Amino acid sequence: MAWDFETEPEFQEKLEWMDEFVRDEIEPMDLIWNHSGDVFDTKNPATRAVIAPLQDEVKKRDLWACHIGPHLGGKGFGQVKLALMNEILGRSSWAPRVFGCQAPDSGNAEILAHYGTDDQKKRFLEPLLNGDIVSSYSMTEPQAGSDPKEFKCRAFKSGDEWVLEGEKWFSSNARLAEFLIVMAVTDIDVPIHQGASMFLVPTDTPGIEFIRHVGLGSEELGEGMHGYIRYDCRLPEENLLGGPGQAFTIAQTRLGGGRVHHAMRTVGQVKRALDMMCERALSRHTQGSVLAQKQSIQNMIADSFIEIEQFRLLVLKTAWVIDRGDKAEARKYVAAVKVQTPKVMTDIAGRALHIHGSLGASNEMPLAKLWAQAPIMGIVDGPTEVHRVTIAKQVLKDYQPSDGLWPSMHLPPRVVAAREKFAQHLELEIGNQ
Repeated sequence: MAWDFETEPEFQEKLEWMDEFVRDEIEPMDLIWNHSGDVFDTKNPATRAVIAPLQDEVKKRDLWACHIGPHLGGKGFGQVKLALMNEILGRSSWAPRVFGCQAPDSGNAEILAHYGTDDQKKRFLEPLLNGDIVSSYSMTEPQAGSDPKEFKCRAFKSGDEWVLEGEKWFSSNARLAEFLIVMAVTDIDVPIHQGASMFLVPTDTPGIEFIRHVGLGSEELGEGMHGYIRYDCRLPEENLLGGPGQAFTIAQTRLGGGRVHHAMRTVGQVKRALDMMCERALSRHTQGSVLAQKQSIQNMIADSFIEIEQFRLLVLKTAWVIDRGDKAEARKYVAAVKVQTPKVMTDIAGRALHIHGSLGASNEMPLAKLWAQAPIMGIVDGPTEVHRVTIAKQVLKDYQPSDGLWPSMHLPPRVVAAREKFAQHLELEIGNQ
């Protein structure tokens, strides 16, 4: 039997070290530097002084940028190992940076590693992997939402340069980024999935206008990290990433793995929420007994445990499918974990918040903030509805319509067929009566 739910001892030791290291050395940083831009501010001398020795320790343990291949200084881990690591890293906003795998930089580094030229890797990838700079992925447009057919940002050749024109919305970390990876339509005469290209755009390129920096709902206007950008600039030929028309192929390289990483980090976050839920249930008395003795609270805890275990196994199987190299099957499973991520976060964070009462709703516990992230997870990297369509289409490929008028499981003809199959036994039974 090949079924196994254990991790090899050598890697399990690494995970146990990570668990302790993140808890003791990294999670305290979340309590001090907790502004949305702090993690990505590579120029802050205070945080650089704190994380530099932590990053050195990670590198000594061979756990730095493990999503990148060995030829670029990473370990080239498969998705199962990365998922187990991200379950731990998801507990802290700083942990991914300390381990060299923070989004969107991890995905941007991955596509640069796959599609970048030697010059592009030296200019953009090396400082990104070293943690000296951060980057931004500039794809979404304000009028288009999740429909790339509505993209209006264009790029066209002018001599030996590309002219980039259009607007992009919600380009995360653009405020601090040294460069952006921009998707633009380069051929309007073919379907968008064949006619879009990717460009590497340094943020100091003349003609880039940051219209405003957008924040999440809990942030004040002007404080956000998600750029609303207008492009009217010229780029040298060598800033094209990959080849013309390859944008969507390149994008899928970064998005699939990123969705699994988001999901497994969510597992780490909701497991922490369950910890808080159980501690509160055992600590708080009301109506003559601790909350843990109330049946409704027991139901919440049981449902949360079941959902976490189901979701964790789904994410790990998704990672396993990716590692096997079955792209069609992986697409279905990646969409499935993307759909479940916001639901699991909503359910479990909501229950934990509810059990904590007014304290849970306050800014003195992390639960309200976690619960507020849930609808965001239903939007990033494609809305839930789009991924449900993907799942349905992939599932339906394994089925065929029934022949004739009746479904294949229609009982009357199946009973007739069964009687024919066992006719001699039925005759014997009747003869013995």
